[in-house]
Amino acid sequence: MTTSFSGTVDTGRVPRPEAPVAGTDGVLVLDTAQRCLSADTVFAHLFDLDASSIEGRALADTALPKPLIAVLAEAADAALAAGSVRRAKVRIDEGETTLSRLRSFAILALPGSIGRADTVSLIVSPCSPGIPTETKPGQADERTAHLRAEAALFMRDHVLGLVSHDLRGPLNAIHSWGYVLERKVDTADAPAQRALTGIRSGVEQQVKLIEQFIDTTRAETKTLALDREPLALRHLMDESAAQARASLASARHVTLHVESALVEEQISADGERLAQALWLMLAFAAEASAAGSKVVLNGLVEGGAFSAVATFTASQKALLDPDVPHVLEAFARNQATLPREAARIAWVLALCKRVAEAHGGTFEHDDLTDGAAVALRFRVPLSAT
Repeated sequence: MTTSFSGTVDTGRVPRPEAPVAGTDGVLVLDTAQRCLSADTVFAHLFDLDASSIEGRALADTALPKPLIAVLAEAADAALAAGSVRRAKVRIDEGETTLSRLRSFAILALPGSIGRADTVSLIVSPCSPGIPTETKPGQADERTAHLRAEAALFMRDHVLGLVSHDLRGPLNAIHSWGYVLERKVDTADAPAQRALTGIRSGVEQQVKLIEQFIDTTRAETKTLALDREPLALRHLMDESAAQARASLASARHVTLHVESALVEEQISADGERLAQALWLMLAFAAEASAAGSKVVLNGLVEGGAFSAVATFTASQKALLDPDVPHVLEAFARNQATLPREAARIAWVLALCKRVAEAHGGTFEHDDLTDGAAVALRFRVPLSAT
C-alpha cells in the first residue's frame, strides 16, 4: 500500500482573504465510505470554505481542490487498511499562468480517530514545497514542536527495536535449554513435564507479545518512504541552522556556525527528512554545549555523497541542567551520557540514523565524553542508487 504521495496540479485560482501560516493544522474526519463527518474551522479556512459546506458530504462531492481530494482519499484508505498511521504530501499550483503560486500540504492519516474503528482523521498541514523556508517569528514554536515530535517518534521506535532484539536472545536460549531438558527428563515425571510445558508456554507468550506490541508499533518508521526532489545543499544547511538557532541555540547563548564551501551543489533527496536530521544534530549539539561555546556545521561533497558534520565541545552539565532551556526529553539526554555498545547510537539521535539509512547513507557519532570534542557525522549519496 502506498504511504506517500505527491503531485503538482493546476486547479485554477482559489481565492482566500488571508493565507494561513505554515504549521497551522486543519483536521477532517471521514468514515469508511469517505463521507465527511466533521471539519474544523482551520481546515475550512485553508481552502476558503465554510465547515458546514463540507460536513455530511462525500469527500468527492466537496468543493476542495481535486488533487487534494485524491490524495486525502488514498491516504485515508491506506490508513484504514493498514490500521496504522500513514503520511502523504500534495502540491497544488494555484493561479493564472503569470501568477502561479505553489502550495504544499503534509497529510497525516490516523485510523480510529474518534473512538471508532470505522473512522479516520486527516491532519492537513501547510508546508513549503521542498525544504522548509526561513521560519517567521510567529511560526518558530510550531515548527520546533513538529521537529521535536518527529524526533520523539523515531526515538520511541528505535528503543522498541532494541528491546525486541535484546529480548529475543534470552528467549531463544530458554527455548533451546528447554528442548535439551525435554530430552533428559523422564516422560513419566509429571511435575517435570508440567514445568517444561510452563517454560514453553512462557516463551511463546513472550514472543507473541514482542510481535504484537513491539514489532507492530515500530513498523511505522521501520520502512521510511521518501519524497525525493532536487535540493540546494547550502540552502538546506542554512535553513536547518536558522531553525536550530530559533529553537534553542540562541536561548542557550550557544553560537552556531555553518562552515562550507558549497554554493550551488544539489542532492536528490527528501528535503523535509534531511532538514529534520540536520536540525536534530544541531539541537543536540546545542543541548550538550555550555553557554558561550560554539557549534560548527561543516558540509562538503566528495565521492558522490554529501557529508554534514556537527562538532562541539561536550558538557554533560549543560546537557542535564534542568534550569536552562531544552527541546529534548530529559531521559533521552541522560541516556546519551551513558556508555554505548559497539555500533549503537544515543537514542535521541535515532531519526538521524534512520533518515541517513533510508537514503542509502550512514550516521555515527563520538562518545559524549565531558570536555572532549564531539562530532556527529551524517553522510548520504547525492542521488538514489
